[in-house]
Formats: sequence, structure tokens, C-alpha cells
Amino acid sequence: MWTLAGVAVVVLGFALRFNPLLVVVAAALVTGLAAGLGPLEVLAAFGKAFNENRYVSVALLVLPVVGVVERAGLQERARTLIGRFRGVSVGPLLIGYLAFRQITSALGLTSIAGQAQSIRPMVAPMAEGAVEVRTGELSPETRQAVRAQAAATDNIGLFFGEDIFIAIGSILLMVGFLEASGITMDPIHLSIWAIPAAIAAFLIHGARLVLFDRRLRREAGR
Repeated sequence: MWTLAGVAVVVLGFALRFNPLLVVVAAALVTGLAAGLGPLEVLAAFGKAFNENRYVSVALLVLPVVGVVERAGLQERARTLIGRFRGVSVGPLLIGYLAFRQITSALGLTSIAGQAQSIRPMVAPMAEGAVEVRTGELSPETRQAVRAQAAATDNIGLFFGEDIFIAIGSILLMVGFLEASGITMDPIHLSIWAIPAAIAAFLIHGARLVLFDRRLRREAGR
């Protein structure tokens, strides 16, 4: 019972807007002590987890790196690059990214792209540039709409693509829940049944992107 005190620490810490890292560390300490572990044993558990998951620290470098390259002009370079290809419009560009995001997520490569890694520094500026080639300077409303479509494309590609990956947490959770209920099912079966949903999501969102592209073309022709 007392081992759940760590959950209360997390809720209280986030509610009071304390540093997230500090809150998580405090919650882990409280949980370990409540479970009967000594302070040194808790620290040893921390060290073991860090040693076995060193790749997590690499992921923490992504945001600073993205910030540096953005300051060096990555967004402007991406916008200029897409402007050289006058035959590329925002619809096909984002549909191509949607296919890339779904396929890589289905293979378990969920962290190679994302809102911070690819949408903000590259994909959104390229989408804006694809529209600006035809319409000139974008209005604030249109610019935000293009950015929103780029962000939504990443979310949909990731959400429906990762469910195909056999070792994703959601599939393992469902397998465990079904097994606890007396239903035995191999993870591969859930992955296979996720494929039609991913295809449907691709077709539906792809159609929305085509309509969005056409609307921008009509507005540009006025």
C-alpha cells in the first residue's frame, strides 16, 4: 500500500509545478524506501537502470541539437530547398512524409522523427515553402493551418504505424490484459489486425491533405 506513495509524490509535484526530473527522482526514492529498500539500495537501482538504458541520455541530446541547427538557419534552408522544386505542392509532400512516418513506426523506429526532431525544423518549413511558391507570402492564418497539417500528419503516422510493431507497449499491454482474462493471443496477431487500421488512416488523412492542397490552390487563384 505504502509503495503507491510515489504516485502521490508525482501528482503533487506536477500539480505544484516542481522540476519534473526532481519529482520523478523523489517519487522513486519514496517508493523504494516504502518497499523496504535502503538508501544505498535505491541508489544502486538507479545506477543499474541508468547503466542498462544509456541510450536514453542520447535521446536527451536531440532537442539541444535541433535548437542549435535551427539557430544556424535550418528552417530557412528547408524552406528555400523546397522552393526550388516548383512542381511539389503541400499535399504530396505531406502524404510522402505520412508514408515515411507510418512505415518507420511500423518497424519500431518511432524516435527518428517527431514534432521536435523533424516537423518544426524541416517538414513544416518545407510545407510552408511549397505553398509560398504558388501564393507568395502566407497570411498568419494560412501559415498556422499549414503547420497544423504537418503536425497532424506526424501524429497520425506515428499513432497508427507504431501499433503494427510487435514489441510496442500497447500491443504487449493488450496481450497481457487478454491473457489475464483467460484469452491467449500471440502479439503478431494484434500487429496484423493493426495493418487495416493503418491503411485506412493513411487513405483518410491523405484525402484530407489533397483537399487541403486544393483549397490552397483555389485561394491562390483568386
